[in-house]
Amino acid sequence: MSLDLGLEPWVVATIVVGVLVGATVQGIVGIGLNLVTAPVVALVSPQLMPAVPLWLASVYPLGALLREWRDADWRGLSWAVGGRVPGTAVGVLVVAWASDRVLGVVVGVMVLVAVLLTWRAVRVPVNAGTLGTAGFIGGVTGTATSIGGPPLAIVYQHAPGPQIRASMAAFFCIGGVLSLVGLGVGGQMDSQDLWVAVVLSPALLVGHAVAGPLRRHLDAGHTRVAVMAICSVSAIALLVRSAAG
Repeated sequence: MSLDLGLEPWVVATIVVGVLVGATVQGIVGIGLNLVTAPVVALVSPQLMPAVPLWLASVYPLGALLREWRDADWRGLSWAVGGRVPGTAVGVLVVAWASDRVLGVVVGVMVLVAVLLTWRAVRVPVNAGTLGTAGFIGGVTGTATSIGGPPLAIVYQHAPGPQIRASMAAFFCIGGVLSLVGLGVGGQMDSQDLWVAVVLSPALLVGHAVAGPLRRHLDAGHTRVAVMAICSVSAIALLVRSAAG
């Protein structure tokens, strides 16, 4: 038995669970939706990658923006988005012409090394250079694999929780739209991707509601630890997914 979307019910149910968990994590920390959703989608329905997770990632952060938009680092985000534009173009080329396995391995290793260096030894400055570089890398990986948040999250790791969530939300919304437009121009999407995302969207609302009561516990000095942990798990997820092919 298949749904009208061409997906078996168990596939839809599995992805819904992934979206719910990812939405809850991102609602608390500011990053994490596609850390969970992308590997699940890639495993059970790879033909939906990367467009469906990108649709979800573009819409879900609107809730955080409506709640905390005043805390976003809008000036810094202009540099990050500026870097995301050429990164998106490179990401479209990767999707069209090359396997993302090597890219996933390189980025996964790079993020893990960055986490190790910044955890104890190096404090990444928040400036035009680091933000633009993080935006470029996020544009490449976000478009090619739908996981583009860790580079910017590492730059913002020492910021207060509300600023991290609001800044990442703006980056995800703007960057996701850029990636979707790029994939559309490159002929890498079809109408089914949007309808699948619509079917999955109620799980976003539930995750947003669940995250609300838990958020204040991380704002009490624990946000950085959570962000770095999410970045590490994201890198490992990329490595595992790339190794699995």
